[in-house]
Amino acid sequence: MPVSEHPMQALAAFLPEGSFEEVVAYIKQYRVHLTITRKRKSVLGDYRHAFAGKNHRITVNGDLNPYEFLITLLHELAHLLTFEQYRNRVEAHGAEWKACYAKLLLHFIQLGVFPEDVEQALQYSVMNPAATANGETALLLVLRKYNKQQRSGYAHVADIAEGELFQMDNGRVFRRGKLRRKRYECVELSTGLRYSFSAVMEVKMIHSHQ
Repeated sequence: MPVSEHPMQALAAFLPEGSFEEVVAYIKQYRVHLTITRKRKSVLGDYRHAFAGKNHRITVNGDLNPYEFLITLLHELAHLLTFEQYRNRVEAHGAEWKACYAKLLLHFIQLGVFPEDVEQALQYSVMNPAATANGETALLLVLRKYNKQQRSGYAHVADIAEGELFQMDNGRVFRRGKLRRKRYECVELSTGLRYSFSAVMEVKMIHSHQ
């Protein structure tokens, strides 16, 4: 996987204004080997604890907007802090990790580095952090508004009206159905088969004429 090693000062370009010094303090204190990677579909970030003389290792996708980058980094730092205190004696996303993550989020919220809408969405994360970013749909929908590159003619599945058509990049066309828990049930027009879609998946809008 192509990766990029960044000196500390270059890291500032990936972070919201006002957060750099605080982030660097954590990285230096815990001797974190931070790697910024290209886009990965399966994960936004990753943590590997220190072992056999090697430092803690954190990777974060470099295509994220500054607010999503910082939140992802804090998610992984919470794993580090949990490991430092409990080693492998607790669950990866158990109560101990949730407490560490919530504390980190609160600290950076108090620094005022997030826009008001992101800050409001983060309040729920502070109360009940999700194990993965995809588990925090409302937060992701707000964060994605700050992406520098917005694809013209595309929208999140959650923003498409029920009954409207949309197209995936591979050309398959679906009709958006009802929300089932956290995912939308959609019907593929060519087969009639039903599929569930994440609320934050970006798809091409098609205006149907019913």
